[in-house]
This record gives sequence, C-alpha cells and structure tokens, in this order.
Amino acid sequence: MTDPCQVDFYVLQDESLSTDLLACRLAMMAWEKGSRIMILAESEAEAERLDALMWSHPQGRFLPHANLPQAQPAPVVIGTLEQLPDEAGDVCINLTHGPVPRPQRFQRLLEPVSADDAQRKLSREKFREYRKQGLAPASHPVNRS
Repeated sequence: MTDPCQVDFYVLQDESLSTDLLACRLAMMAWEKGSRIMILAESEAEAERLDALMWSHPQGRFLPHANLPQAQPAPVVIGTLEQLPDEAGDVCINLTHGPVPRPQRFQRLLEPVSADDAQRKLSREKFREYRKQGLAPASHPVNRS
C-alpha cells in the first residue's frame, strides 16, 4: 500500500501577491529537493504564460522546465488537466479551478490560493473534495510570494 498524498494549501494573505509567482517558488523548492514536478494550468494559454514567467522567476535562478507534450525529460513539467499523464511526478502544483483527479498518484499536492474571494471559494470546494477522498489537507498562510 502506498502512502496517501500530502495536500497543502498555501493561502496568500495579500491580493497583490500572485499564485503564479508562488507556484514558481514552490517548484524551485521542490526541484532543489530532487522532486519531479507537474504544474497544472487552467488552459494551454495559461501554461504558455507560466512557461514564460519561469524564465525569470525565481529571480536570479534557473528552473529547468518545459510544457507538455514535449516536456520530457525536464524535471518541471507544465500542462493542463487534459494533458496529465498517469505517471506525472512526485509533486503536483495545481493552478486549476478544480481538484486534481486521482491525487494519490502524487506524493505531494500543492494548492496555491489567491487572496481573491471568488478564488478562495473555489479552493474551499477543492479542500472539501480532497477530504471526501480520505486525504487530510493542511492550510498555510503566505505573507509574500
């Protein structure tokens, strides 16, 4: 039996902070620990925008990444739910509006949460869905991205 997926919600405390920049920071931290990372974007356009952002963030650092479908063998892969492979990596950073299907395929699932009220409502729904699946999500306040 495998260990359950660890789910962590990172809740931004200021509306001027960006979930995309937080995702870049979380990806860098996971990559530095030797993890393979899957970042899920809401659309292909959002994936392309995140790809461009990762060339300059975190500032002064290089995060090896690529977009699906030509993402192999990059340690950080960006794609959409429709492109999510069965064997997707150690860590998933979810920037979509819904929960990740079959989150147990990952060791960790990271959910950046905007300070925007509408986005927080969607995140609360994801939190409840993960609980229904028998997972124990944790919440962490973030004061800077």
